[in-house]
Amino acid sequence: MDAQTLAAYNRAADAFAEDWHTQPAGTDLHALVRRFFSPGPTADIGCGSGRDTAWLTRNGFPTIGYDPSTGLLTEARRRHPGLRFERAALPELEGVPDSGFTNVLCETVIMHLEPAALAPAVRKLIAILVPGGTLYLSWRVTEGADRRDEHGRLYAAFDAAVVNHALSTANILLDEESTSASSGRTVHRIIARRVQP
Repeated sequence: MDAQTLAAYNRAADAFAEDWHTQPAGTDLHALVRRFFSPGPTADIGCGSGRDTAWLTRNGFPTIGYDPSTGLLTEARRRHPGLRFERAALPELEGVPDSGFTNVLCETVIMHLEPAALAPAVRKLIAILVPGGTLYLSWRVTEGADRRDEHGRLYAAFDAAVVNHALSTANILLDEESTSASSGRTVHRIIARRVQP
């Protein structure tokens, strides 16, 4: 992850966690998960405060949350003490097993990556799925040039074709741009299934 973005999350983890937990429910995300995910081990990559990890687990998808921010992991563990949260960062996801998960959720994370890390990160998200497993991937859309918000977080502007090319070992089930029910921001969503050998 971009160093300034990670520093911002560590510096104000409690405020970010509170903001995410008071946003409206992600009903659009939930509907897609119910439609495309299968029962089985699930990874929430970039879990932040653990909100989605907790929802997934409550709804039949036993989930491990992964995040590079020690501050956000502290918040996630405090808010959801019965769940498992581990430190791991894209694109390497060191310590996260390949072919280990039936489902992977990566909700509005990859726009925080430097351009060179984008394709390797997407390929790694597919690699940690079992064959036939499903990836939900989304990012906040930034038009024009990369920008940083008032906290210093990077919002990279990139062509969705970069992501689609990195998903060459998967079948694309859904590819759409819409407004997030939770944040109210424009997001691009892709649902992809890892090809069976």
